[in-house]
Amino acid sequence: MTDLDRLLDFAERARLPEGGFGYLGADGSVLPGRPQETWIVARMTHVFGLASLLGRPGADELVRHGVAALRTGPLHDAEHGGWRTATDDDGKSAYVHAFVLLAGSTAAQARIEGGPALLDEALDLWQDRFWDDEAGLAVEEWDRGWSRLSDYRGANANMHGVEATLAAADATDDPALARRLRDQALRSVARVVHGWARERDWRLPEHFDSGWTPLPGFNRDRPADPFRPFGVTVGHQFEWARLALHLRAVLTEPPGWLLADAVDLFETAATRGWAADGHDGFPYTLDWDDRPVVGARMHWVLCEAVAAAAVLAAVTREERYAALARTWREHGERRFADPATGSWHHELTPTGEVGSGTWSGQPDAYHLAQMLLLGDRPVRGSVAASLR
Repeated sequence: MTDLDRLLDFAERARLPEGGFGYLGADGSVLPGRPQETWIVARMTHVFGLASLLGRPGADELVRHGVAALRTGPLHDAEHGGWRTATDDDGKSAYVHAFVLLAGSTAAQARIEGGPALLDEALDLWQDRFWDDEAGLAVEEWDRGWSRLSDYRGANANMHGVEATLAAADATDDPALARRLRDQALRSVARVVHGWARERDWRLPEHFDSGWTPLPGFNRDRPADPFRPFGVTVGHQFEWARLALHLRAVLTEPPGWLLADAVDLFETAATRGWAADGHDGFPYTLDWDDRPVVGARMHWVLCEAVAAAAVLAAVTREERYAALARTWREHGERRFADPATGSWHHELTPTGEVGSGTWSGQPDAYHLAQMLLLGDRPVRGSVAASLR
């Protein structure tokens, strides 16, 4: 079985001496010549923050290393504020800023020097630049100087915005701020899950125009895009289901639909997704008639399926969900686990060979580490809070 300590040993190889973390190749070395990417740095900082909360030796230093890179390194825009997408990309995206907010929240919960300051800066930017209070959702992408806002709106960034704001609420000592952040998360989940997904028989739209009208044909010509694929993304349906349960756990009077919708979204993702093309596993994407579009098996999709099943088992006490979590985890151990690295291959073909149509290498440890940590702990607003 995949061991968390060995996974973290592998992840530590992403540390760059000049600051931050790099993209890991299949052999566990940083891919040369690849620009440093903020989402990688932030997610690795978050993972090492979780390791710090577990008391892992050396984890505190790695969190400080990541926090310093995010606060003062080249990815941080000292002139205009916020974070570039990468060292070769000056755009300012909600997806990236959500992960910086998550990293700051986890570092703050782990009581790492610089963590609270990173949390404060990232939260201010999220509220000022990305959160659209009228829509109850976050906008997507700005230029470097915050003067031009893209017309595109996306569910993926909002999903991670929910994750990050729940973590920030857990990290703050201000009860009023925590309530406001959880209310924002509830508004986003209500719009995406209780609204668009439920109204479309649990086929969750991912892409929208500036008025939040769904764009069902978006990226039809680039269906395997790593962040904005065409169609229904099975793994995101599992993630939204799980996040609805994390949100439910921290609300004083959670609406009944949070659990009901989480169950329905999970069940349809499991039923329509598993072996949709006749091969075991979950395809990356389906079309609007539940037919596979990109049949590649992504490790993160299976990780999120296992995590969602485990959280549902904890919330409902139903053995069926625990059994699904075990079955899917065993499938991952047989198919995805890489004994050479201690991590999982990030992409496989439908028949189990290592693939690279969307992902090359084994870039980070975020999905797998969280899957390993969510199996036997209480459900809280954030993974960090469950460890505390």
